[in-house]
Amino acid sequence: MIQTLLVANRGEIACRIFRTCSDLGIRTVAVYSDADEHALHTRRADTAVRLPGAAPADTYLRGDLIVKAALAAGADAVHPGYGFLSENPDFARAVLDAGLTWIGPSPEAIEAMASKTRAKRLMGLEPLGEVTQGDLPVLVKAAAGGGGRGMRIVRRLDELRDALEGARAEAASAFGDGEVFMEPYIENGRHIEVQILADTHGTVWPLGTRDCSLQRRHQKVIEEAPAPGLPERLARELRTLAVRAARAVSYVGAGTVEFLVADGRAHFLEMNTRLQVEHPVTEAVFGLDLVTEQLRIAEGHALEKDPPSPRGHAIEVRLYAEDPARDWAPQTGTLHRLAVPPGVRLDTGYGDGDPIGVHYDPMLAKAVAHAPTRAEAVRRLAGALESAVIHGPATNRDLLVRSLRHEEFTSGRMDTGFYDRHLAALTTPAPDPLAPLAPLAAALADAHGRSRFGGWRNVPSQDQVKRYEAAGEETEVRYRHTRAGLAADGVRVVHADAGTVVLEVDGVRREFAVTRYGDEVYVNAERLIALPRFPDPTAQLAPGSLVAPMPGTVVRVADGLTEGATVTAGQPLIWLEAMKMQHQISAPATGTLTSLHAEPGQQVEPGLLLAVVQPTHIQPASGGIA
Repeated sequence: MIQTLLVANRGEIACRIFRTCSDLGIRTVAVYSDADEHALHTRRADTAVRLPGAAPADTYLRGDLIVKAALAAGADAVHPGYGFLSENPDFARAVLDAGLTWIGPSPEAIEAMASKTRAKRLMGLEPLGEVTQGDLPVLVKAAAGGGGRGMRIVRRLDELRDALEGARAEAASAFGDGEVFMEPYIENGRHIEVQILADTHGTVWPLGTRDCSLQRRHQKVIEEAPAPGLPERLARELRTLAVRAARAVSYVGAGTVEFLVADGRAHFLEMNTRLQVEHPVTEAVFGLDLVTEQLRIAEGHALEKDPPSPRGHAIEVRLYAEDPARDWAPQTGTLHRLAVPPGVRLDTGYGDGDPIGVHYDPMLAKAVAHAPTRAEAVRRLAGALESAVIHGPATNRDLLVRSLRHEEFTSGRMDTGFYDRHLAALTTPAPDPLAPLAPLAAALADAHGRSRFGGWRNVPSQDQVKRYEAAGEETEVRYRHTRAGLAADGVRVVHADAGTVVLEVDGVRREFAVTRYGDEVYVNAERLIALPRFPDPTAQLAPGSLVAPMPGTVVRVADGLTEGATVTAGQPLIWLEAMKMQHQISAPATGTLTSLHAEPGQQVEPGLLLAVVQPTHIQPASGGIA
């Protein structure tokens, strides 16, 4: 029997595994990098062991350090979670060689399937060799790992070299393996997968299907079980193929076989020899705890002959700290508060007040709703997200709500091209009749409790002025103290205290929840920044200035790029790495590179000037750069 389990991972998945271990009476051990010293998974474990450093290559990708940590903490088993070393056969061997129980398939099974190139050959398929114009579009893909990292779509041959280099660098950073391969890119298919569970006694359960078609940058955003609208013939074929793949490598434990479905045909993609991020939807539908089953299988228990019967429908969304309208740019800062209404499962690796840094994936949490029907699950999850309290950096919450309510999704007709077609519309701010009232509500809450006669400049009849920034726009609001209380033009102030403001507009009462963290003010879901009454003047950047859109590391500057070089609009100039993804910064216009401050290895903060491209239509100002 397993007594103490080390989780060789971090964040949400570590916390999720710890929760099951707590239910089973198993002691837990966390490993943490310097960046995660105070992270939720570090705090939740019974014991925690430091991995010196912050970069994944120095910490969570160091199998030797993790095995030492397990032995030092007295663990007798290791669970790899997902990502990092979860599909690394050498790590699995090292765990076993140390006399520890490995929660997962054999190293040989991982080896057979961990490399997507070997997995394809096992299924009778071959990656592309030399790519010609007739092969386009193609997908460059990391041979190890997953999560959308190390993947690039190539539609023109002259883009292939950069795509290969970028994918290799990203894969090496995320998985410690820079091998990539190419395969035909199937436009607008559906990403369907089958969860499997196999024991050491020869039983393999195919636990239904999942649809994971809504993706950004090849990384899943919304997943559900069962996959809607699949003909039973095709669903049965997918389950059969998944079992065949598992038996081909004598698979043990939880795993996932992934397919792309197009024109009624299933195209094998890969087998993930680990737990998937989206496993909660399968748990909800089948009434299982897959981590419990993984642990029982590792202890030698046998599965029943047949899996439990599925019930209802489950949908999961991934809440990311990112701005979908700005090329999915990851966001950093403090997560002040995160809470969803009862009845929705929330798996997260963050607690209130935790910092969101640049070193790891920007996923904050997963929210999961289960209901008797798909329509009910969609409605429940969309409503819960809309009313969730999320105080912190920008997130994809609004995109998720709109995606769930989009007709193409509600009708089950979505595919992997969903965001290519609809992103612009889904990220265009919707008119909100209450938004103009948010700054006034913030000002009234701030004014609560102040004496009307608190200072010699305070005249009861004189308007008080407050300034706020919301969504990049500045606004000014006015209110006044009267003998009856606070008042403002155009509304009736029904109630105002530090946390709640009720306004009546055209006979309709509107309630606003107000929370303040320093200069950050949240009015319902609206984030405001309280501005000083008399702002300081700010310097203006020269036209064509390229600034860092996020904190990160400069990993590459375009070959031969020097000051004085001629560049064309859209030409890639600088590559940043943040949260395990690479982000490309391109020339905003055709012109001359008049200034270059970026160099590989440089750490940058948002707003730092990286380069200046002087557009050809702008002439230098006298004595300097325009």
